Amino acid sequence: MTDQVAVDSEEFDRARRVADALLFEGYVLYPYRASARKNRLRWQFGVLVPPSWACMYGEHAEQRTECLLEPRRAGHLLVELRFLKVRRRTVERPAPDGSGWTGTARLDLTDRVLVPWDEGEEQRVALRVPLDELAGEGRTVRFDRPGGVAYEPVQEAGGTGPAVGRLVRRSRALAGEMHLATEPLPGPYGALRLTVTVRNASDWAPPDRAPDPRRRGDREAALPYSLIGAHLLLGLPGGRFLSMTDPPQWARPAARTCRNEHTWPVLAGGAGRDDVLLSSPIILDDHPELAAESPGPLYDATEIDEILSLRTAALTEEEKREARGTDARAAEVIDLVDGMPAQVMERLHGAIRGLREATGERPREDPAEAPCARDAYDVPGPETVTVGERLVGVGSRVVLRPGTRGSDAQDIFLAGLGATVEAVLTDLDGETHIGVTVDGDPGTDVRRLQGRFLYFRPDEIDPRGSGGPEGGG
Repeated sequence: MTDQVAVDSEEFDRARRVADALLFEGYVLYPYRASARKNRLRWQFGVLVPPSWACMYGEHAEQRTECLLEPRRAGHLLVELRFLKVRRRTVERPAPDGSGWTGTARLDLTDRVLVPWDEGEEQRVALRVPLDELAGEGRTVRFDRPGGVAYEPVQEAGGTGPAVGRLVRRSRALAGEMHLATEPLPGPYGALRLTVTVRNASDWAPPDRAPDPRRRGDREAALPYSLIGAHLLLGLPGGRFLSMTDPPQWARPAARTCRNEHTWPVLAGGAGRDDVLLSSPIILDDHPELAAESPGPLYDATEIDEILSLRTAALTEEEKREARGTDARAAEVIDLVDGMPAQVMERLHGAIRGLREATGERPREDPAEAPCARDAYDVPGPETVTVGERLVGVGSRVVLRPGTRGSDAQDIFLAGLGATVEAVLTDLDGETHIGVTVDGDPGTDVRRLQGRFLYFRPDEIDPRGSGGPEGGG
């Protein structure tokens, strides 16, 4: 039997913290005011629209997750679908004739400015499903969320005196389906392929007129019937999920055939854990973590905590009033920054990641931060590579010869300089990259400590006159 339950197991605790950041990714952007242009077109990640809207406008009504697992001692699967439901908020003030309430575009209070806004109400669908029920045709679970109207009186700061206005929140009924199924993988490992499809099953339809992508209002009409930021948490107590980016050798053929649409599954729950999976509408690495230095959620997509905090601190008091009235989460950001101690702000500046001395691992080079990185991932490669009939490896002395075609402008400045090979790596396409430090670079020691090198293709270096990897002739 498939039970809808509250999934509060410890396996999900760490993954939920990361998932919270995904759920509210881009929820409200700096400067956190409804009037800001970039806060007028929202809800970009993991949006599952009603099927009728998807057919007309090309957005997606469903997402599909496929992953591999080994049941081992596991008898059931924990599933938690999370998404936001749009709650449309309007503002009213007392009618001039005292007969009731009338809508307004702005209600000025001493501590905030209230304006119409679409709030996101967190929703969860949690299941505990016996694994043997998922074989063959699997199981389909339907969920419904009712609509409604709620009224909140508004008083001046301090909460005393008569109501000077009210907030009206309207939500629409929406429905969805989750289909879960497993199939055994061939071979002796007892592994399964798990498929989970999440679908918007709302029967809302847009007005009967020719679709026009330029009509922003059309999409806004569909959003209250949509699942926003939809993602899955999967738990397998007693078993393990297999990494989709680095599966065991025997599972790689099956991993390549997994079909994931509008979502991507990664191992979650902390390093070394493989019993929790997060299927995210944003591509992540396995075992994602929140930065320990982050003082709290800032909600801004691709946020950089230090910059956002400094800019938020620089807002005028009038701008902060509007931000506080835009959304409760925006108000929390303003209060967080206003009360941030100096030592917390200093902690946001200059953090260095990836110094794993115990394992000797190196962090990846960021292609945006260094010339010649060319998507070089820290994937184990050959210890040496042959260039011009010479073996080149760690410690080899080379001369840089970037070409005039296919090279970054920064590469050209390094042409003719001597360098030392620090790493030979292979990217995900099987291409070899040679990491070097340049002679005379005052940051060489820091680069070596962090494992952040400049990367060149073998045909962009000249090994003539250098020794081999051991320095021999």
